[in-house]
Amino acid sequence: MCGADAFEHPNQAGTIGGQKAALRRQVAAVLNQMTPAVRAAASAQACDRLRNQPLWRSARSVLFFATLPKEPDLWPLLLEALRLGKTVGLPRYSSERDGYEARLVQDPANEVAVGKFGIREPLERCPPLPIKLDLLLVPGVAFDLHGRRLGRGRGFYDQLLSAMSGTTCGVAFDEQIVPAVPVEPHDAALNCILTPTRWIEL
Repeated sequence: MCGADAFEHPNQAGTIGGQKAALRRQVAAVLNQMTPAVRAAASAQACDRLRNQPLWRSARSVLFFATLPKEPDLWPLLLEALRLGKTVGLPRYSSERDGYEARLVQDPANEVAVGKFGIREPLERCPPLPIKLDLLLVPGVAFDLHGRRLGRGRGFYDQLLSAMSGTTCGVAFDEQIVPAVPVEPHDAALNCILTPTRWIEL
């Protein structure tokens, strides 16, 4: 497995945008080397690690994300959270605001479909969630141990997080942890990070 040592620190001579683009390429190259079996095993390990955290046990409301193929898959925990009686949400794209909002999901089999950008999201009939939740699980391209996150470049999650409150947790494979993520003022910092082998509170 490749860890943070596989990545260079951001080049201070370059622009922030250029540094982010270079880091996205580096992380993509590493993730492309992971087989589906390795990703599945690491995802199961990440689920187990989160399941054992006091924050997870105490959280009554959780915002999940619909996993893309090369992201850790926490969908089993979404189903488990529903069985435990937790309030569960997923982001849904709003064309009116050109961004995402949190919507309630109670029956994923009948309330979730592929939406904008090919990402699964709640149907229009699913009601909005309150802006304050106990736990918000956040995907990303790369993270560092200071809670900084590199997204896909559209800023959608930063906008979503700025409109909500609660403990934010970045979710990543260990291969996505890098020495330093270049940030801009609008980039939201996280409260903790989950990987298959680590739980980091910041």
